[in-house]
Amino acid sequence: MVSSFIGRKMELALLGKRLDRIAGSGVGTAVAIRGRRQVGKSRLVQEFCDRAEVPYLFFTATKGASPVEAVDEFLSDLRESSVPRDGELVPSVSSGSWPDAFRALAAALPDRPSIVVIDEVPWLTEQDDLFDGALQTAWDRLLTKRPVLLLLLGSDLHMMERLTAYDRPFYGRADNLILGPLNPAETGEALGLAPADAIDAHLASGGLPGILRAWPHATPTLQFLQQECADPASPLFSVPESSLLAEFPAPDQARRVLEAVGGGDRTHANIAATAGSREGALPSGSLSPLLRRLVEEKHVLAMDEPMSTRPGKPALYRIADSNLRLYLAVLRSAQEQVRRGRPEAAFRVVERRWTAWRGRAVEPLVRQSLELAALDGTLPWGQVEAVGGWWNRQFDPEVDLVGADRSPVAQQISFVGSTKWLLSPFDRHDLTALTRAAPQVPGFEPQRTGLVVASLSGLAPDIDAASIDLIWGPDQLIGAWQENPQPSNPTENRTRLA
Repeated sequence: MVSSFIGRKMELALLGKRLDRIAGSGVGTAVAIRGRRQVGKSRLVQEFCDRAEVPYLFFTATKGASPVEAVDEFLSDLRESSVPRDGELVPSVSSGSWPDAFRALAAALPDRPSIVVIDEVPWLTEQDDLFDGALQTAWDRLLTKRPVLLLLLGSDLHMMERLTAYDRPFYGRADNLILGPLNPAETGEALGLAPADAIDAHLASGGLPGILRAWPHATPTLQFLQQECADPASPLFSVPESSLLAEFPAPDQARRVLEAVGGGDRTHANIAATAGSREGALPSGSLSPLLRRLVEEKHVLAMDEPMSTRPGKPALYRIADSNLRLYLAVLRSAQEQVRRGRPEAAFRVVERRWTAWRGRAVEPLVRQSLELAALDGTLPWGQVEAVGGWWNRQFDPEVDLVGADRSPVAQQISFVGSTKWLLSPFDRHDLTALTRAAPQVPGFEPQRTGLVVASLSGLAPDIDAASIDLIWGPDQLIGAWQENPQPSNPTENRTRLA
């Protein structure tokens, strides 16, 4: 199991830089950290506090607590923390007022750098409409004059964005740090897995530490899934389920839309039909704002547009978090069997659907890795800044990979390609399909545009490796997320993977 802190080097460095700045200037700094549940926000900040070796207060709000209870708990945590020189100086009886609580905090802060963490800030703003204003006033008049690093954490992405929005009291007063899941390389390092197994583990876990902590070291994904099918309380099920219930507690239209996408519907029309009712498909006037909200505010969906030198349609939707995507498509059905005491039947569901699900779910990961490699200058095409896919209205053909200078409407297409993430290698039939589809991508030029193959199992013996400009396998995919990736050498890649 994951027993030590893995990754987050950039985030720790960013926080350390701000603490150093405070030490030099004596002026306070605030950082708002947001990320989905179980992504490791609290764990990251606790690790930072432990490493910083300065006095700190770590306060976590309780959902549903009254403002008076929240203030009492805040002062109690302050009294017991390492921040005040003398805990007896912190009031033991409070007025239940956040302005009074922040005054007590300011009075307790030492003259040297310290850290104040307020976790689950959205719950405080839900409980008390005056919290934002009280925080802003205390920060401007008291806290910013002290050498303190104020860290504001929250899992409700939209509410955390609103905390520092232009029309809110705390606007312009905090830096924003969005904490994503561990990347595939970090997942592999945490679990001690080779690249191919690390990619599977990342897809299944979403890179969420809340799941990885339960994952035995060096255990392949299907073996882990089989073990967890015997445990109804496994985080493999409970983490995505709790995230779903927290974001969408009622089975309303938004929940039905999310479940439609999770079930495999990708287009506006198909989502409308599945998420509709007996009266018919969900009207566009209702669905379009819902999709925008789920993409732009909730960040639970991602929208992909066809990439080429011409504008294209339709847009395709997918679940942004691969663990939630696996839960809606596969694990939820298995969970029903687990709850009925049928672990073997549950794993059969997982095993039967895994290969097809993985083949589609890995595509965004492949694109992201190629894009990272391009931006690092390790691909043969220096002008590539975006990697996507292309399809027409009939989805015939559908090209998995398109590398271009910008997205979604490019000036130049540098490469097109195909992804085959199966145990069987990329063969002559796959190459024929790619070479037939490639010229249909607007912007493709036969003598200039390269061909890329992303394959779990390399090339089949009947493929002439010289016909492929770049082969992208598990080693290259993981390498794109590592600190010092080596430039991609097409010849070396062919030799290693063919």
